[in-house]
Amino acid sequence: MEGVSREIRLVGHPTGFPGEDLFEVAETPIPDPAPGQLLIRNAYFSVDPYMRPRIGDARSYVAPFTLGEAITGGAVGRVAVSRHPGFAEGDWVLHLIGWREWALSDGSHVWTIDPAAPVSTALGVLGMPGFTAYFGLHAIGRPVPGETVFVSGASGAVGSAAGQMAKIAGCRVVGSAGSPEKVAWLLELGFDDVFNYRERPAREALAQVAPGGIDIYFDNVGGDHLEAAIGAMRNRGRIVACGSMSRYGDGEPAAPRNLFMVVTKRLRMEGFIISDHLDRFPEFLATAQDWVREGRLRYRETVIEGIENAPSAFLGLLRGESIGKMIVKVGPAEDA
Repeated sequence: MEGVSREIRLVGHPTGFPGEDLFEVAETPIPDPAPGQLLIRNAYFSVDPYMRPRIGDARSYVAPFTLGEAITGGAVGRVAVSRHPGFAEGDWVLHLIGWREWALSDGSHVWTIDPAAPVSTALGVLGMPGFTAYFGLHAIGRPVPGETVFVSGASGAVGSAAGQMAKIAGCRVVGSAGSPEKVAWLLELGFDDVFNYRERPAREALAQVAPGGIDIYFDNVGGDHLEAAIGAMRNRGRIVACGSMSRYGDGEPAAPRNLFMVVTKRLRMEGFIISDHLDRFPEFLATAQDWVREGRLRYRETVIEGIENAPSAFLGLLRGESIGKMIVKVGPAEDA
């Protein structure tokens, strides 16, 4: 293939809140696939909260990104050239090769997707965020009709899906978000009540929106939200530990000071990594596709145009500037 492919590389680790100087746009020749390989022209790639610890140099459940290499992550594109028996030219695929315009693969961790829905949804409501919401809520939260569910960070791709799925399960759902626009959107989705955590503390807000207590807390935030939720939990409540956005900043947030209530209230708190449960992805996808088609599971995307704007999209995500799923459009998405 003639031409160049642009990609975003990490060139430094942050001290404090990251800046765009940690990233660079690099050009490489568009590769020619060898036998057993396929070449993908990306249309969209994903920016996600879990990438914040990965741009540092501390190891977590996934290794940090390597300096001088393109950032990996979810992306969707169309097969341009295939020398792989499992993929045909023109197929839409989901892969994990990440922040680049063209991706060369041997077919590992590449999945064909159905373009009946917009292909960008494979990065959001019909992809890992939606699956995370589905598994966390049903496998760990185990909702019962009539229970009250609290979702923090509810305007994000995971939180908004988790809240709607809890409504589908027959629960009363309350949420937290960081702006009036986000609060309004969540109410439009069917949340029973939503508070702006920038205007009133989570503990005070929960006493107002869930005066009878909560049965399930879907935690995307940690910190003061987790402490407030533990205080508001009914006996034998369940905490779905999905993420800790409050720990991704500069400071060291105080741990919940009321963990003793996990014992006195007989609470169950469980964390999970969604990649451990990929065997249940087909079950989720079949169910979620029906919900989306029926209008019961709605979504919103914040789309940033141009690969060169990926770093600013990522930093905007960390600042809470997106609603729903944040994605970067890097190539043609005709027929998608």
